[in-house]
Amino acid sequence: MAKKASDPTKTGDRSKLKVWLDGKIIPYNDAKVPILTHTMQYGSGIFEGIRANQTAKEAAIFRLKDHVRRFFTSAKIYSMDLHFTPRQVEAAIVEVVKINKFKSCYIRPFAFYNTDQIGVSTFGKPISTYVAAVPFGAYYGEGKEKGIRCKISSWHRINSSILPVEAKSSGNYNNSIIANLEAHASGFDEGIFVSDEGYLSEGTTDNIFIVKDNKLLTPDDSADILLGITRDSVIKIAEDIGLTVKETEVHKEQLYSADEVFFTGTAAEVTPVVNIDGIKIGKGKPGPITKMLADKYTDVVTGKNDIFGDWLTYVK
Repeated sequence: MAKKASDPTKTGDRSKLKVWLDGKIIPYNDAKVPILTHTMQYGSGIFEGIRANQTAKEAAIFRLKDHVRRFFTSAKIYSMDLHFTPRQVEAAIVEVVKINKFKSCYIRPFAFYNTDQIGVSTFGKPISTYVAAVPFGAYYGEGKEKGIRCKISSWHRINSSILPVEAKSSGNYNNSIIANLEAHASGFDEGIFVSDEGYLSEGTTDNIFIVKDNKLLTPDDSADILLGITRDSVIKIAEDIGLTVKETEVHKEQLYSADEVFFTGTAAEVTPVVNIDGIKIGKGKPGPITKMLADKYTDVVTGKNDIFGDWLTYVK
């Protein structure tokens, strides 16, 4: 198994971190809620994951407006009034990165029901909005360079008849947790979902791409995927350098015969998958197209590619 990065929230003294809670900057340790908070009991929160990366100038937040737009889409799906505008949340995110003097970090906007009442109903319950940022390295540790080993999960990806898959909600990730546990118990690094119809869907926290005959295939939204912002970025980068990308239904066995496979995600960035269910993918090591896209993606997020310069929000 690939060595996973250490828990980034354990890096340094947490008490020195500053966070944003309901319009105010406060110390990390002062952001407290009751143990019986509704969202802790029932998984009723929504969240985003965003990266800021070090550039030759300042820290740059990647696709800030797109992430905040998706955050508010999740809120709308769950009828959550955040009491703040998208612009105010964007400003809060910039402020948190700036006040903590981060050159690079992982940013977590989070909205939750701030009540300790028992019962699943959220109607009329108070909502709090929170923004934190923590130091963060490679999500899959050395696997980001060497590749990871995956297992096709016996658990299927949730679908829109069960829960809204377009919402990045806390409860959805119990699906991911149980598939990840199964993968690790079987000696793999990560799990891969199929849909109820048997088509390839996504990883537990990542979108997935297949490289075959110098073309990219990735599941479309009919496979109940979360429409990842990193996924969209990689599609646009690939098309910009002349690669053909097809969003389509993908049979899971196409993974085994692929020339290359890789994950994309805010945490994962571009991570090669070199083995699935014990079957070597391609030559069993990161392939040239995966490497090229990983390098291009790194250039974009660190401000070395002017073509996609409007994806960056510099923290001055």
